[in-house]
Amino acid sequence: MTLSRSQLHALADLATKAAQEAGDYIATRRSSQVHVQHKAVGNSLASQVVTEVDHRSQAILLQQLAPSLRAFNLALLTEETPDDGGRLEKPAFWCLDPMDGTLAFIQDSLGFSVSIGLVARDGEPLLGVVFDPVEGDLYRAVRGEGVFKNSHRMTLPALRRDQPLVLRTDLSFRTHPWVEQTQRQLHSLAEELGLPGAEIEYRVGAVMNACKILGEANVCYFKYPRTSESGGSLWDYAATACLFRELGAVACDIRGNALDLNRAGSTFMNHAGILYTSYPPLADKIIGLYQHLMITAGAE
Repeated sequence: MTLSRSQLHALADLATKAAQEAGDYIATRRSSQVHVQHKAVGNSLASQVVTEVDHRSQAILLQQLAPSLRAFNLALLTEETPDDGGRLEKPAFWCLDPMDGTLAFIQDSLGFSVSIGLVARDGEPLLGVVFDPVEGDLYRAVRGEGVFKNSHRMTLPALRRDQPLVLRTDLSFRTHPWVEQTQRQLHSLAEELGLPGAEIEYRVGAVMNACKILGEANVCYFKYPRTSESGGSLWDYAATACLFRELGAVACDIRGNALDLNRAGSTFMNHAGILYTSYPPLADKIIGLYQHLMITAGAE
């Protein structure tokens, strides 16, 4: 079954309602004391922590979205429930992160959000909805219809020649063996672009890391491939991949290939790395940066 435009709109409306309801609940729990548990998943603290707020947010999402599974013959993949493999059989699947950036939520810092993607079996992102409980911002995109922030259509931002080039990435990159080489290469890229230097900012929350650069051409977000079980999961990128595509921005792997958003055998995205930028000419330069480091610094 191929989803029609009207069906995608109906599903986007469902996702919007669900994301806002879950996000509003998360906002009420901000700064409250929560019990933190640890999952035996992944190699980073950010991927292992979970709270009752995550589980309640997932329950809210499922209450809204569960009827659509049968009505539209959809599968479901969500962070807090084991992968049942249905995403490899159904025409499309919901890809849910009930609260991306749980570590930021626990620390009462910025970076947590609700993320809902709908992905076709072939990995094409069909719609993406992200709600930021802190700012109250809603990002929404449906295939072929652009991307909207709080009902206002977004456009590609222009490069700010008076601002530095910024890599915004996860805390784990601080200990990456290529961090110093990456900093030097970013300065070289900044010189090529006529920008005053380059910086690396470390922030928790893959979804908000991506959303915040939709309006910032000088900021990029990327990760190198890893052999470990880390680097984010399908639910970290499904929604934002749709947002970036609809903006005409770049969301791909670090080699420039389409994101593998329905990866068989694993939900981790560590195998090929991640690259997000709202300034498309920067994408080729970052891919070149990675290729240069592969030659000069060697693979992880």
